Amino acid sequence: MITLRNWLAALLAAVVFLLPLSPVQAARGTDSYDGNIFALYAGDGALVPPRLSLAEALTGEKPILLAFYLDDSAASKDFAPLLSDLDGRWGRVTEVIALTSDPYSVNPKAAPSDPSHYWRGTVPQLLVLSTGGKVLYDVDGRMDVGSIEQALSDATGIALPDDQAERSSNSFNEINSGYGS
Repeated sequence: MITLRNWLAALLAAVVFLLPLSPVQAARGTDSYDGNIFALYAGDGALVPPRLSLAEALTGEKPILLAFYLDDSAASKDFAPLLSDLDGRWGRVTEVIALTSDPYSVNPKAAPSDPSHYWRGTVPQLLVLSTGGKVLYDVDGRMDVGSIEQALSDATGIALPDDQAERSSNSFNEINSGYGS
C-alpha cells in the first residue's frame, strides 16, 4: 500500500533526478564568486592561506611580496596568474603573502605588522616590502611584470638576467591561464 509519505518521497526523488541540471560555470570576467581564484584561475591553490602571517614574515630574513585581492573581483581573477607566476619565480627568496582584503580597513596608522597599514582600499594591490617592512614598491590595478620584478630584484639583491624574456598570459585550458616566459 502506497502511503502519502512514500508517494511524496517518490515525487521528490523524481523531481531531483529528472530536472535538468545546469553546469557550474566560472566567470573570470565578472565580479562573481567562483571560489579560490588561485586554484581556479592560476592553478595554484597553495598561495592561500599564506604560510606565514605578515607579523611573522616581518621578523624573518626575506623581503615580502604582499598582495591584496578579492575572490569576487574580475580584476583579482586576472591578477591571480601573475601572482602565481611571481611566487614560482621569487617564492624561494621572498615571503609571498596573498590576503583577501575583506577583513581589513584602510588604516595607515595601524602597526606595520597589521596588513591594514599597507592596504589602500583597492584590489588587486601588490607591495614589495624590505626585510624591515619598508615599502619599496606599491601598485594596484593593471600591473607591469617588469617593474615588479625590478623591485623584487632590488629587494633581494638578485640581478635580473640581461636577456629576460617578455612574459605574457597564456591560457592552458578554458579557465586557467598563467604567465610564462
